[in-house]
Amino acid sequence: MARRIVHQLVDDIDGSVLEVGEGETVHFSLNGTSYEIDLNSAHAEELKAALEPYISAGRRAGSSGGAARSAASRKRPARNPEVAAIRAWANDNGYTLSERGRIPAPVVDAYNAAH
Repeated sequence: MARRIVHQLVDDIDGSVLEVGEGETVHFSLNGTSYEIDLNSAHAEELKAALEPYISAGRRAGSSGGAARSAASRKRPARNPEVAAIRAWANDNGYTLSERGRIPAPVVDAYNAAH
């Protein structure tokens, strides 16, 4: 016995079934929330026409594909020049530290007390 699975695209406004190649999925965002809606060609044009005055008056804010931030807005804390020295001292004095990541405060305190 054969099984056929059929996926149908349905207009989200009126519930009509869209034929293959008819209509479109429209993606939009408002107040930080992204939406998508499946529309037949007429409804897609109505939506675009309704939004056109706002789009024309607005400005592009970049892609809505995620929380991409510019390099200038990504702040990294300044690297303490003593980090390598603290790691070396800690490893020589019985502390087990990874090569990356934050150094636990008790290790830093012990290093400072020893120096």
